[in-house]
Amino acid sequence: MSDLPFLPFALPEIGEDEINEVVDTLRSGWVTTGPKAKRFEQEFAAFLGEPQIECIAVNSATAGLHLALEACGIGPGDEVITTTHTFTATAEVVRYLGADVVLVDIDPTTLNIDPKLVEAAITPRTKCIIPVHYSGLAVDMIAILDIARKHGLRVVEDAAHALPTTLEKELIGTLGSDATVFSFYANKTMTTGEGGMLVTRNAELAKRARVMRLHGMNRDAFDRFTAKTPSWYYEIVAPGFKYNMTDIAAALGIHQLKRLPAFQARREAIAQAYNAAFVDLPLILPPEAPDGDVHSWHLYVLRLSDELEIERDVFIERMYAAGIGCSVHYIPLHLHPYWRERYELGPEQFPHSQKAFERMLSIPLYTAMTDADVQRVIAAVRAIAG
Repeated sequence: MSDLPFLPFALPEIGEDEINEVVDTLRSGWVTTGPKAKRFEQEFAAFLGEPQIECIAVNSATAGLHLALEACGIGPGDEVITTTHTFTATAEVVRYLGADVVLVDIDPTTLNIDPKLVEAAITPRTKCIIPVHYSGLAVDMIAILDIARKHGLRVVEDAAHALPTTLEKELIGTLGSDATVFSFYANKTMTTGEGGMLVTRNAELAKRARVMRLHGMNRDAFDRFTAKTPSWYYEIVAPGFKYNMTDIAAALGIHQLKRLPAFQARREAIAQAYNAAFVDLPLILPPEAPDGDVHSWHLYVLRLSDELEIERDVFIERMYAAGIGCSVHYIPLHLHPYWRERYELGPEQFPHSQKAFERMLSIPLYTAMTDADVQRVIAAVRAIAG
């Protein structure tokens, strides 16, 4: 083992502004969904730069995906197409609603969902597509949206990795999909600890999601408890969920959002340092965004080339022996017992995802890394792969 302190796979970067805002929230007496959550929603909409977009803060991206699909009317008998190469949350929300998941393979270069396979998987039961912007590289949304229009399908983007990713210089979240959902989990490009944001231009979808976010109430607590006249009355108009973001979480998000451009620049710098350091090694480096576009670099995913005889798991063990944390994104859904057994899936149905999984690892890339940390990762990778 290394004599140096262990370098974790990911750490959030929390500053004094975030801490002070959280303290202010605690002292205000309003700690659940209230003025800070509303402010965060407004500032997120301003960041996206689209006046007609509505932002709905939720307690996780999983909650946001569930709300978006529910508002789109997805239910029993419907099918929703997504990629096998994702975290289970992308697909499990479909099952919450009693609909079926149809998994397709990825493009072997981008590791994003393959639009050609999406179109081939459409049946009369298909109602929605969930593209996942893997690692922070934009999906070919032009193709996905064309397919959706052609077949009359809804599109809900899983943008958990994709802030502030762009496609043809447009921010993810401002494209032509029905809804986009971002994640603010602890290891994402900005964090609220736990949390997410559902964004949409569809006023009816937004209205439904806001009602379902808090038990199906037609009025939220902030409006009821801060009114100047008696306003305790509310009605339950649907069997909703408990998906609201607290003001404590939103207090973090307000300042993390302000720092997002600097965070992205640092992530880009680390990714480029890795690219330069690994270019001569028997590794497949992650694809970069097209010229003029932004890759969020939520993840930096290496794939061991066929020339490198070492197994992926041994590579990770040697990184840990050097005191460096790594992860794998992801164990594809077709390998997990629930998805495998429910839909009778096997690796042969998803050759690109399967091969990528067997040879991939994610190495540390987060803004709190020092230049010395970056060089330490580079030295370890070079020692093992070189």
